[in-house]
Amino acid sequence: MTTDLADNDTLIAGIVAALRTVHDPEIPVNVYDLGLIYRIEPKDAGLVEIDMTLTAPGCPVAGEMLAWVEKAVIDVDGIDKVEVRLVFDPPWDSSRMSDDVKLELGLL
Repeated sequence: MTTDLADNDTLIAGIVAALRTVHDPEIPVNVYDLGLIYRIEPKDAGLVEIDMTLTAPGCPVAGEMLAWVEKAVIDVDGIDKVEVRLVFDPPWDSSRMSDDVKLELGLL
């Protein structure tokens, strides 16, 4: 059982690293540290489900961002299928950003 948890932690760490390569085009920050990723849930058979949001519901590159996330995560070892779901509840706000990002953007 411990091995499964360790494997899951390793898988999630790889997914997070992949998500950090995807940047919001309007804010020069990756989607993970920006707080746009609400849920990462590895499933059986190499499937991972990801819930994400956008900084604004009217984001002109919404569809493209979902595809960027899927493309980045599908390259992680152990992942064969990625399902990215766009959610708006709860609405995103700057409190979801990591402290490093807030500092970088002058919000701290």
